Amino acid sequence: MVNWLEILGWKGEELEDLRFVGYSYIKQGHYDTAITFFEALVVLDPQSIYDLQTLGALYLQKGNNLMALNYLEKSLKLDPQHAPTLLNKTKALLALGYKKQGMAQAQLLEKHPEEVIAHQASAIVLAYS
Repeated sequence: MVNWLEILGWKGEELEDLRFVGYSYIKQGHYDTAITFFEALVVLDPQSIYDLQTLGALYLQKGNNLMALNYLEKSLKLDPQHAPTLLNKTKALLALGYKKQGMAQAQLLEKHPEEVIAHQASAIVLAYS
């Protein structure tokens, strides 16, 4: 695997600058531009859970559910218990027609200790029941 950070001579500061710009585009609703930044970030730092989660969420927002699921799965390999990523995976599965898997995940998340996650999961269960 190519170590782009080493080739470019970059440290963490440059990555944080890219993340900041990408996040700024998200806040402005410019998702396509933000996707470009986060795609670059996952190439530069493929072990960044945040970048993988964010890219998956962006693709979900754009309706590209298969790409969303791809990046969400990569993120979950690094952090299998991250509730917002599990919730987004649930949404991607349901959008792709994997109702049984999506509902099973949503029902698990209904019991999550974070109220926001549990309530969103309950809403998904109600919507797809």
